[in-house]
Amino acid sequence: MKDKIIEKAGEMFLKLGFKSITMDDIAGEMCISKKTIYKYFCNKEILVEESVQLLHKEVHQLIDNAISKNYNAIEENFEIRRMFVELFKSSDTSPIFQLKKHYPEIYKNTLKFQIEECEFCFRQNIQKGIEQKLYRNDLNVEAYVKFYYYLIFNINENTASESEAKQLEYEALEYHTRAMATTEGIIELEKQLKIH
Repeated sequence: MKDKIIEKAGEMFLKLGFKSITMDDIAGEMCISKKTIYKYFCNKEILVEESVQLLHKEVHQLIDNAISKNYNAIEENFEIRRMFVELFKSSDTSPIFQLKKHYPEIYKNTLKFQIEECEFCFRQNIQKGIEQKLYRNDLNVEAYVKFYYYLIFNINENTASESEAKQLEYEALEYHTRAMATTEGIIELEKQLKIH
């Protein structure tokens, strides 16, 4: 039951916001008593924290799935972005923006995971792109990892509207890819822009 509550709460938090959803809302949606929820979670903050941890696992799995498909580096970035859009499609407001605003302590703990996970993913993608001759081989990989990380997370931290954040992320992906791409990489980028 605990896992079902975490899963349902996570869905509702993403769809309607971390602040607006109450324990009553979750109980009503699941057709259980609020007492049942409090049996596993002494307060909403703990439920939010566990929901965010579950979301981390889903994000990690999503990235692993995209990488396992052996796309080229540019195609892989667009596929990961597409999967993220799908995962957060029902959100009206950016989940990261909401966490930062309403649950700063959970946000701070979440940030450490995000930094490690994203920097690892970005670094791996850049190295793959260099090997595939889609990205220039003279890149300062660590600098480009940081540039892209700061771009993406500043968008998510400071943009309340999820649809606006998605559009800006798409622009950031194109900007990031163009900055690194070889001539062959630009051809692949243009192809992906037409598809997506």
